[in-house]
Amino acid sequence: DSSVTGVQTCALPIFGPQSIYWEEKGAFTGELSPALARDLGCTYALSGHSERRQFFGETNETAARRAIATHAFGMKSVFCVGELLAERDAGNTFEVLRAQMAPLFASAKGRLENFSIAYEPVWAIGTGRTATAAQAQEAHRFLRGLVLEAWGSDGAERVRILYGGSVKPENA
Repeated sequence: DSSVTGVQTCALPIFGPQSIYWEEKGAFTGELSPALARDLGCTYALSGHSERRQFFGETNETAARRAIATHAFGMKSVFCVGELLAERDAGNTFEVLRAQMAPLFASAKGRLENFSIAYEPVWAIGTGRTATAAQAQEAHRFLRGLVLEAWGSDGAERVRILYGGSVKPENA
């Protein structure tokens, strides 16, 4: 009870699908429409997660389409980006992140609300390895700069950038 504790709580659940489709309706077996997700009470949806990219052929362009559909149906989009270990070792992290973000910036001009970017280096998901604080901060700084270039200072201030590679209580 918030009157007792002085803390306000949210009565609405915060949940959403790990992937969403960009079409409102149609014969797209196995996909979840954004309209259905919204009607079920979803508040968030992921797009571009590394496993979707690796195992289901998600591209930078289709990930952006999913993120835009999430936003268009009143939900918050968590847009996942991150590099493979070989890409990091080759010094290509920033090029990979730029390429992953480009279709979102091209499609979402002026749409700043309800976007979050999750930096999830693929090499740190389920491998037991995690990015150091310095590595995560470096990627976040770069992503924030990309948002600033694409959406200006308002976008750079409003877009959340998260880390999501094998987060555990010990490294949170």
